Amino acid sequence: MIGFYNYTVILTYIGVLSSVFGITQVMDGNRSVAFLCLVISGICDLFDGKVARSKKDRTEHEKVFGIQIDSLCDLVCFGVLPACIGYSYGKNYGLGIVSALMIVLGGVIRLGYFNVMEEERQRNSAENRKEYQGLPITTTSIILPLLYVGRTNVPANVFPYVFQGFMILVAILFVLNISIKKLSNKGILIMFTLGVLIFLGYISRTLGWF
Repeated sequence: MIGFYNYTVILTYIGVLSSVFGITQVMDGNRSVAFLCLVISGICDLFDGKVARSKKDRTEHEKVFGIQIDSLCDLVCFGVLPACIGYSYGKNYGLGIVSALMIVLGGVIRLGYFNVMEEERQRNSAENRKEYQGLPITTTSIILPLLYVGRTNVPANVFPYVFQGFMILVAILFVLNISIKKLSNKGILIMFTLGVLIFLGYISRTLGWF
């Protein structure tokens, strides 16, 4: 079979499978489960790079393959799934269509540009990246679920517009030429853990887990 099969790609594959399942849940009207799948994909993305780098004898082909599948899966997880969730709130005078198109297009542009620049950076330096250009696409796994949790503070008939408007803003931030300092691994872990705990606590009540 073509491709590379080892433990370094397991989390990446789990993440994309979670998001594809999330897309099916959007179609079935289970938004809470879809958001949960988005969070799970975010958790997988948080650790997949660390798992991949733990294998010291990776070939150059394996490294490039890892970069490519990571971006392809990121597009599904943090672009297509959010687009499906956003569109499920309705067309809303075209806002639903526009927001879905923009978040996917913004994600494609960002990921393509990131791949080009990252390959060049890795050829010239062995240092870890210290900042990003534009908003990382993976932030949708934190921003959108927390926005969903906070929907109780927004009138029900207004929230779809707020959510879809926020998607457009995020899509613009994907490609905006701004420098965003990369958090330390500890900072990322703390921030993501807090966000996940808040979301899971809310989702547990919503789904009647306790």
